[in-house]
Amino acid sequence: MDKQQLSKDILKLVGGEENIDQVTHCMTRLRFNLNDNKKADKATLKNTPGVMGVMENGGQFQVIIGNDVPVVYNALVGNMSKSPNADASSGAASGEKQKKNVISALFDFISGVFTPILPAITGAGMIKGIVAILVAVGWLSDKSSTYTILSAIGDGAFYFLPIILAISAARKLGSNMFIAAALAAGIMHPTITALLAAGDTTFIGIKVIAASYSSTVIPIILAVWIASYVEKAIDRITHASLKLLVVPTVTLLIMVPVTLMTVGPLGTVLGNGLSGGISWLFENMSIFASILIGGTMSLLIITGMHYALLPIVVGSMTTLGYDFIIPLMFAANLAQGGAAFGVGLRSKNSKTKSLAYSTGLTAVMGITEPAMYGINMKFKKPFIAALIGGAVAGAFMGIFNVRSYVITGLAGLPSIAAFISPAISTLLFALAGGVIAIVAAAILTYILGFQEEDAPQAASTSAATVPAKESAPVVTEETKAQDEQVFSPITGEVRPLSEVPDPAFAEEIMGKGFAIQPAEGRVVSPINGTVFSLSKSGHAIGLVSDTGAEMLIHIGIDTVKLKGQFFSPKVQAGAKVSVGDVLMEFDREEIEKAGYTTITPVIITNMHQYTSIESAGRTTVKEQELLFTAKA
Repeated sequence: MDKQQLSKDILKLVGGEENIDQVTHCMTRLRFNLNDNKKADKATLKNTPGVMGVMENGGQFQVIIGNDVPVVYNALVGNMSKSPNADASSGAASGEKQKKNVISALFDFISGVFTPILPAITGAGMIKGIVAILVAVGWLSDKSSTYTILSAIGDGAFYFLPIILAISAARKLGSNMFIAAALAAGIMHPTITALLAAGDTTFIGIKVIAASYSSTVIPIILAVWIASYVEKAIDRITHASLKLLVVPTVTLLIMVPVTLMTVGPLGTVLGNGLSGGISWLFENMSIFASILIGGTMSLLIITGMHYALLPIVVGSMTTLGYDFIIPLMFAANLAQGGAAFGVGLRSKNSKTKSLAYSTGLTAVMGITEPAMYGINMKFKKPFIAALIGGAVAGAFMGIFNVRSYVITGLAGLPSIAAFISPAISTLLFALAGGVIAIVAAAILTYILGFQEEDAPQAASTSAATVPAKESAPVVTEETKAQDEQVFSPITGEVRPLSEVPDPAFAEEIMGKGFAIQPAEGRVVSPINGTVFSLSKSGHAIGLVSDTGAEMLIHIGIDTVKLKGQFFSPKVQAGAKVSVGDVLMEFDREEIEKAGYTTITPVIITNMHQYTSIESAGRTTVKEQELLFTAKA
């Protein structure tokens, strides 16, 4: 790929040099501060060969490149008549302006709050689905104590959802998670719940509006948001020796009553109104709403706007007991898989066929990004076919009033238990809708066709290219991939990538693997190979194994803004390393005190050379223990 031409294309498509206030780069993406984001041609950028994705986050316009980003950045700056106001050596802007778009900031907040809690509510929801199946087939009596215990396991996360949300929201806002949890526990205390239910409750003579906070969403998020300002204000005016005593005490004394008297009732009204409005829409305009959402869901995922649906889904599930949106997401995801299958059926290229079938299968299982970015969007017409397939299947779901009774992490075939209801017909209609989505998208793709010669190789990260001083082994497309065992570079807790508060990692745009929540501040080599790239800010390390696996270890999210502070590299680019060699040391506590999460994605970036990622099955891991295997 011609990096000079790519840099020129990017420069033009972001609105030209005159639209760039600042530009920097981290390990995988160009980070622009544009004078006007609307002048950037996002649609064309996303389909530009060499660009893996585009997103707006925290006021920044980010173009995802992958391993080649240093080369593209240098070419981009070289094509500008004057140097941008940035510290290129650290990959971070100097005097960075805080120009945050309200909508993008809101989506970022919602995704940051709800993405980490999805495993808890997904696990609980799937247990509810399994219990429903067992009862439906007559293997479990709903009068037995076993049923009661299993139901409690499934309901627990939803009943105490405000506490889980409080912790996640506080973490995102940078306030104390345990004060937030205590706030949620206070408003949910059984004594207060009974007092509010009895009515005519007052606090220091002020009327307290009756409301129930179990299973609610909006009240606690509003309360924790306000509490974060109260907590920080009290912290600023309190002497260091008294902070532990004064800050939590005063925060709780202020916020629990304020929540009960004002914030909680307001949030309850908003939440009930939102759920009621969605319910009314689907009950009175079901087909229209289903076609619209089913046909545009993939577009929402691309733009990141699907995160705005999470509170609606959770709110509907906790308020109504069911949700209308998950079935439409299910239809849209299976349509993406169907379109990829259609590419495989029509393609004359054996490599395209193989990639289309494999990514189509992962899409049907609920992971759409490889098919969407790697096949359908690259060939354009299959993506249109997928949108139509999602709309057609959505119409079917709307006609037969298909609902989800369980929140699922992935809307695909493995989560089919979500559609089990008192009537087995919902499950059957959901399966029929899924088949319609796949078949319609595949047939339309085959009929519409596509120009293979105009499409770049799907979703591939080219061989790692680095500046001359950072030479690395060349891994070509013809290199025969082998199974690659990846050992843990960090001691800590293993998390799925979906918990990483950054869509580029959470949606597996950059590659596949796992994330680790570090327990220690040290990174060792997970493979035998070469360090081909080391960010100047120290937060990201690129490696290529002796057998050709390209890897990225990204310490924390947005830690590029620390400009190297708290990071101590122990190797240089070009160094040969073996499993266990120390690559980096970092001050985990100071990074987190600065307001950054240290969750660390460990991913394979050239996944087009592998068929799947096989987990070692660990929830906690030590350095040099097997983390996962990339299967060839």
